[in-house]
Amino acid sequence: MTDTLHVATYNIHKGLSLFNRRLIIHDLRDRLRGLGADLVFLQEVQVLHEHRLQRFDNWPAEPQYEFLADSVWHNFAYGRNAVYDRGHHGNAILSRFPIVRWDNEDVSAHRFESRGLLHCEIQVPGWREVLHCVCVHLAFTAGSRRRQLWALRERIDRLVPEHAPLVVAGDFNDWRDDAAANLARPLGLHEVFEQTDGDPARTYPSVLPLLRLDRIYVRGFSVRAARVHHGRRMSDHAALTSTIVRA
Repeated sequence: MTDTLHVATYNIHKGLSLFNRRLIIHDLRDRLRGLGADLVFLQEVQVLHEHRLQRFDNWPAEPQYEFLADSVWHNFAYGRNAVYDRGHHGNAILSRFPIVRWDNEDVSAHRFESRGLLHCEIQVPGWREVLHCVCVHLAFTAGSRRRQLWALRERIDRLVPEHAPLVVAGDFNDWRDDAAANLARPLGLHEVFEQTDGDPARTYPSVLPLLRLDRIYVRGFSVRAARVHHGRRMSDHAALTSTIVRA
């Protein structure tokens, strides 16, 4: 039995470099393994893209979430958000522990910006209650984000018991910190970098981070550590990790 979890979130930019010039999914797999996370929240996971399959000789044969999970995370779930003529992409959660239930809720504000909430229930060995995990990728515009935050808040209110452990992580696109008032405070969530450093981490663009777009929110945990992982020539976002302890 463990009371400590290591959590990561990463917008992987469909496995491509900053300007889509290079396929970096193989480097990303090595990078994710190096993070040593029990749970990985991924955004912009490309599952099918016929044009890129033809363009890059080493494009993985399996969906990106399976390729990244490989032999490390034996449990995974994928929520398809954006669907187009030649493929689709969305969010994924990779887990070292069994995923006993999952669902993907469409919260798209309009057809030009598809978004979803990937909600997994995970059975951590020795825990009486399941761990609820929600992977998010919110909209660029403030009005759409607020509606999506409201949908996320309503989902958690409806489906997650107050005493159940909860992690919400992903790319919030939230440089105005609307999530603090519209999500975190009403639900009793705590952002891990606010607990350790006073503010959410700067994660975008990864080469010179200025904006605080990516977050890890927890409920029912204390935060032992939080770290930003910058990588040159990787995704346009930096990865975040946190070590959390069941309260």
